[in-house]
Amino acid sequence: MSTVIPPASAPRAGVAPLLTINNVEVVYDHVILVLKGVSLQVPKSGIVALLGGNGAGKTTTLKAISNLLRAERGEVTKGAIEYAGQRIENSDPSALVKRGLIQVMEGRHCFEHLTVEENLLTGAYTRSDGRGAVRESLEKVYHYFPRLKERRAAQAGYTSGGEQQMTAIGRALMANPKMMLLDEPSMGLAPQLVEEIFAIVVRLNREEKVSILLAEQNTNMALKYAHYGYILENGRVVMDGEAAALRENEDVKEFYLGFGGEGRRSFRDVKHYRRRKRWLA
Repeated sequence: MSTVIPPASAPRAGVAPLLTINNVEVVYDHVILVLKGVSLQVPKSGIVALLGGNGAGKTTTLKAISNLLRAERGEVTKGAIEYAGQRIENSDPSALVKRGLIQVMEGRHCFEHLTVEENLLTGAYTRSDGRGAVRESLEKVYHYFPRLKERRAAQAGYTSGGEQQMTAIGRALMANPKMMLLDEPSMGLAPQLVEEIFAIVVRLNREEKVSILLAEQNTNMALKYAHYGYILENGRVVMDGEAAALRENEDVKEFYLGFGGEGRRSFRDVKHYRRRKRWLA
């Protein structure tokens, strides 16, 4: 039986953005320009989808926000990134975690030799509010992820891909996030597990008021439950709008959802796609 996901509640009109990216450029190795003037906003308690194919710049955008580019010889060379009203381009990543900005990396990245519960507890390493508060957070994670409670003593490396993804999100929840940056949470998972993961993301947004910036290639799923979406192509935002409007946009249907005016497109039609992308200069 498939998981039924309730619709995400739209953020109130006029809500101030929690995260603002303004005309950001990112360069790797002092030479390779990857992001080319990206601008976007994530409102408080909002779910925003960052969409695009492989290599479009989604992961680089998330790493620019969480300041993880330096480990890969990347840097923000232009523009501004504001979180909760303060510039953060030069902030230490651990300081951002303490302020509630948490990234869940692509590929889950669990500590395979640790148990599920030990993995979860590593998410609380920046906290200083005592063991009792950490234990409450752990019980909250088990409330959202009952499967993890069943598997808490299992070595993470021997759990399924879905359980590892739940562990990665649960670990982020242990840090008391105000905002989560989720990088490809559906990657490598069966459709039923993807539904389950997105159901929990929507609940975290609604019940815990966690703002979500979701980088995802599964455009159909992301736009189904996000409030707003941005589409990246070659390091540029080429289209943005309310998620419901993007779902009905003919170009988005054809290029990202696999549907055109005559139904699902065949592989032979792919060569026509780029020719017809009207929004690209």
